[in-house]
Formats: sequence, structure tokens, C-alpha cells
Amino acid sequence: MNNDSSDLFGALPVAPPLTRTVPVLVPMPAPRPYSYAVPEGMAVEPGSIVQVPLGPRQVVGVVWDGGDGNGVDPKKLRPITRVFDCPLLAKEMRDFIDWVATYTLSPPGHVARMALRVPAAFDPEPMVEGLRFIGGAPERLTPARSRVMEMAVGAPSWTRTGLAHAAGVSTSVIDGLVTQGIFETVFLTPPPVVAKPDPDFVAARLEGPQKQAAVEVIDEVRKGAFSVSLIDGITGSGKTEVYFEAIAETLRQGRQVLILLPEIALTASFLERFQQRFGAKPAEWHSELAPRTREKVWRQSVTGDVRVVAGARSALFLPFEDLGLIIVDEEHDPAYKQEDRVFYNARDMAVVRARIGDFPVVLVSATPSVESQVNGQSGRYSTIHLPTRFGDAALPDLHLVDMRRHAPERGGFLSPVLLRAVGKTVADGHQALLFLNRRGYAPLTLCRVCGHRFQCPQCSSWLVEHRFRQQLQCHQCGYAERTPEACPECGTFDHLVACGPGVERIAEEVEKHFPDARTIVLSSDILGGVKRLRIELDAIANGEADIVIGTQLVAKGHNFPLMTLVGIVDADIGLANGDPRAAERTFQLLSQVTGRAGRTGLKSHGLLQTYQPQHPVMQAIVSGDSAAFYDREISERERAFLPPFGRLASIIVSAETRQDAETHARGLRNAAPAVSGIAVLGPAEAPLALVRGRHRFRLLVHGRRNSDMQGFLRTLLAQGPKERGSVHVQLDIDPQSFL
Repeated sequence: MNNDSSDLFGALPVAPPLTRTVPVLVPMPAPRPYSYAVPEGMAVEPGSIVQVPLGPRQVVGVVWDGGDGNGVDPKKLRPITRVFDCPLLAKEMRDFIDWVATYTLSPPGHVARMALRVPAAFDPEPMVEGLRFIGGAPERLTPARSRVMEMAVGAPSWTRTGLAHAAGVSTSVIDGLVTQGIFETVFLTPPPVVAKPDPDFVAARLEGPQKQAAVEVIDEVRKGAFSVSLIDGITGSGKTEVYFEAIAETLRQGRQVLILLPEIALTASFLERFQQRFGAKPAEWHSELAPRTREKVWRQSVTGDVRVVAGARSALFLPFEDLGLIIVDEEHDPAYKQEDRVFYNARDMAVVRARIGDFPVVLVSATPSVESQVNGQSGRYSTIHLPTRFGDAALPDLHLVDMRRHAPERGGFLSPVLLRAVGKTVADGHQALLFLNRRGYAPLTLCRVCGHRFQCPQCSSWLVEHRFRQQLQCHQCGYAERTPEACPECGTFDHLVACGPGVERIAEEVEKHFPDARTIVLSSDILGGVKRLRIELDAIANGEADIVIGTQLVAKGHNFPLMTLVGIVDADIGLANGDPRAAERTFQLLSQVTGRAGRTGLKSHGLLQTYQPQHPVMQAIVSGDSAAFYDREISERERAFLPPFGRLASIIVSAETRQDAETHARGLRNAAPAVSGIAVLGPAEAPLALVRGRHRFRLLVHGRRNSDMQGFLRTLLAQGPKERGSVHVQLDIDPQSFL
């Protein structure tokens, strides 16, 4: 096999004389750009996407800002190999990459890598072979040929398959007409990945509060300057229709729009709503896209052919030609936090990108984050309230089920109160949703004879039983083993017991009580992946299920017209940890889940099973008094100087041995500079002390709101021990996870 890296990019030309030097940022963990020589006759400028040698390889890079390579003799540097025929990476995008790298203390090359994910898109798309109608009459005019001729007269240039599809004939009919000289071969510009949306395709149907909200966001778009608007509206209040009007105004101005969604791969209903309003779907951007589609979306975003992109958090790093608006839907969602290589929160970085580009950003949620609420109260964000549901829909009546008084039957997890409500709902021809944020059948399996617990050999976590798959699986690293018949410790058969419920176990209990009901289980690890999940969601929306059992996937903005009952199997599950955001996240998640009911005007109910009915979160949800909950949560954060009234940074030290990880973590702690207003807590073994065979220790840095957290961490790392052997240090500014 030929290992010459030039095969990837084609034969490398002989380099002409070198004239000057430029900095080039390559997608590597280097602290700054490298200097390269520019061959004579090659034109590059900041933002040019180029190919450069790096060691024995050829890699993609971007010519960066910052001078001519610090006066180094070009003859002493390696030359740029080629310049891609691609639009420049704009100055505002380069500034955004630098800002993210500085804020997150990440190598700028790693951040740039997120903007250069699709190397195959750097060259223009090849022309597409097509047909042009040149006139004449075929030897024999069949009905099929007649339809083709009629279509061709209206639009003379077609792709072969496009014309066949439009005329409702097979491609062999087209080939016969080509043979007879009715068409000639031409080369056409590649079609856009999606059609252009029409801002006036359908007039918006808005009511009082929605109309006023739309006026406010449209005004911000028309100003053409940076602003942050927070649309705080209850579930079903028409938030999407309101920000559609901001999108329409941006499109009328000829600018592009980015819509960030936490689970774009699953929200087919959103794409359909967009198409109904604008006559075309937005381009999608997420990990499930086919490589060729990703290439088209990237290329057509930078050329401006794609006007609207709806994507996951990584879409924030698409290099648009003229981005004029960012929408962050469900802005509170933890899925916007990336915790791999570059740790960042896409909601916060969206605000930064809008500020650098000087255009508006709209944050949207029924349960905004505490940070966004505080920014709204302080006037940094303008808050737009939507307090009522759209149309005739009413919020569900919510009630707590005290599990101390209404205990389930032995071995069960559903109270008699909830079971009666499910039975009545199904009998009425409506749908019931049972929510439990725990995948699999049971979170722990143990032996009743010797007490052996099944634990992951690579992580400090129990193996979760997945009875549908007959597997025990680790949800941290993916390790799996077949569920044994006998205990591996004592050898006893038929004495393994599942402890606690997962959605599969709830499904088993539902089947026992309602054997004739059509039941669907929704979970992120369902067999068949995203495609299967989309099919299941469509089936629910179409009324093809009676009882839905799901994890947090069901809280992601779905609209189920027949759903009139939501039952929370374990409302306390999110409160039982040391996460300072536990109360906030539980309130958000349960509010979003119960908001799936009654969205089309049907009378609806929500039942929350809890052992803590007096907990402030439970009281806030059933009373509908979200303001009181936020006031209490904000006051507690302010007293403790927690975000947004203070700053946090997490340092995670991992190594192949516990001693190496602990020693390095203690070395970093001892190197911490003495700075007023900043304290270092730890090191302590992480709650997940072992993940994928690596031992983990954590330090938590806590500072006042105006603390120079990045400067403190740079000094700490410079003075502390350097990474050696298997030791790895990861920084997380503004951490969301404390595991």
C-alpha cells in the first residue's frame, strides 16, 4: 500500500521561488499559528484555506491574521502547497475562533478544526451532467414522450432523473429522446441542497401576545445591530411562530439565519413546520447527515446558496457568507454544552458570535436558564413574555402523587392513582405518556445469594440491564456483556435480581396492566438509531400508540395532538445528587415533559410521583408559579456566589493509575497562585472516579464574578507540573457536569 500522504490531495507540484511568509493556523493542538512561505505567483490573504506540509503529512490550514511570519527568511520555511478554490474564512469568523480559544483556554487549532470539518467541500462542487431541449419531434409520440416534451418546453434544462421524475416516466424514455436528438448533453450548476425559503410563502397566524412579541423581535432585526432577546413563553405558547417572523424579516434583508436546536436529528416536526411557513425546509447540520450532504451544506453556507441552517451545537462553527440572525431554541438545554476537546456552551458562544458579527440573537425557552433570567432582569437581554398557550389550548392540571400514601403494588413502580388515570385516558381514545429519565431495564443487577453487583471493568459505574437486548451495558464507555444465567461470583443459577426501574421495566409493568394497549418505548439507545426514533415519533403524532414510555427525548419540543396525560414515574430522580443546578434542571425537565399534554385544546392532566411533595421544585411545578421558583433559585445562587454571580472552572486530571492522577492533581493545587477572590477546592476523586480505564481527580476553581479566571488558570498551568506519561489535564470553563 502506498502511504504517500499526497494521494489524499493529488500530486504535489514542484515549488516555485518563495517570496514572503504568512501565519497558518492548522487543526492541531499548537498554541499559535505556524509560519509558512508563500511561493511566487501564489495569492493568499488572511482567511485563505490552504494545504500545508506538517511533518510527513499534508494538512488543511487557514492563513491567519498577525503579520508576515515575524520576519523569518522564507527560504528557511516550508512552502504552502496549494490554495483551495474556496471563499475566504471571514474576519468575524476568525475573530470568533480566537475568542472561543481564549475563553475556553483551548488550542486555537482545535477550535478552527470545528470550522474546517469537511475538507472535501473546499473545492467547488463538480458540474452536473444534464439535458437541454433543442426541439424537434420524435419518430413516435407516445403519451410518456408527450409528457416529457411538455415539461421540457417549460424549462429547457434538466437533469436526467429530475426530468423523468417530473414527467412521471422512466429514465429509458428520456434516453430514447436523447438518442433521437431531441435533447443534447449540457453541464449544469449543482442544485442547492435545499430550495430557498420564501419569507412571504404563508402569512403568519398570530394572536394578541404573539403579535406583540413578533413586533419586538422584528424591530431588533430591522435595527441590524447586536442585541439579545429572550422569548420566555410557556409550552405551547407559539414561541416558534414568533421567531419565524424574525427569520422572515432577516431573509427579506437578504441575510442568512442559523437555528440551533438541541436534538435536530429527532425534530422532523420542526422541519415540517418550517416548510409550511416558508415553502422549503432549512438545511440540516448534525452528526447523522451523510458525508456528501455535509459537504454540500458547508460549501453552500459559505457561498451563500443556503439561506437557513437548522443544526446542533456544531453548526455554530459553519462559516456563513452573511449571517444575520441566530436563534437558540430550548436555550436552557444541557445538550448545548460540548464536553469533548473544546469545552464550550453553544448558547453562550452564539451570543458571542452575534456580538462579533453585530447582529441579533434570539434565545427561546419555556423554562429559561437561571443565567438568562438574570441577564433579562438586569437589562442585558430584552425579555419577551408569552404567558398563555396559543389558540384554545390550556395547560394541563398538575397534581402530586405522594408515594408514601399511594404505594405501588409489590414489585411495581406505578401508583394506583397513576394506573387509574392511564386506564381512563386510553379508554377515552387519548394518549398517555409515562416519563422516566433512565434508560434500560434496571440500573443495577445483583445476586441475591452472595450480593455480587455487576460493575463495568473500565468504569466506576454499575452495568445497566437492557432486557430487550439481553445485555448488561455501561452507559459511560459502552462496554457490554451478555446477561448471564448464573452469578459469576458464586455460580448460583436464577438468583440475579434487577434493582430499580428503567423505561424497559416500566414498559413491562404497563404490558401487565394494559395488555391490549399499543405501547411505544422512546429512548436514545433504541435499536435502529435516529431513523427508527423519527418513525416512532411520527407514529405517536399520528395517534398510532396509546401509551408512550420515554426518557428525556420526549421533552424536546415534540407535539403530540392526542396526548392528554403525562405521568412522571420518579419526579425525585434529578434531585438526588450534588449538582448545584439539580433543582433548576429538575424543574426545567419536568415542566417541559408535562407541557407535552393538552397542546391542541383537549383537557389534560399531569401526575408527578414523588416522595418529596413539599420540595420547592414540586410545589413550583404544580402551582405554576415559576417566578417564585426562579426568585428562590437566584437568591440562593447570589448568596453562594455561584453562576451567574460568580465563576466556576473545573480541572479534570486523568491517568492510567490512580497514584499518577492524584499526584498530578495535588501538584496543580500546590502551584495555584494566591489571588484575592479565587479559591481552589480539591483535589478530590471524581464521582465517576474511573472512566474507560482512566482514573480521574477533580479540582474546582471558584471565583467572584469579576475574577480573571482565565489568567489565574494560565498561571496555575504554567507553574504546575507538566503532563507526562498517561497524565492528561482537561479544563472546563463554566462546567455543567460535576461527575
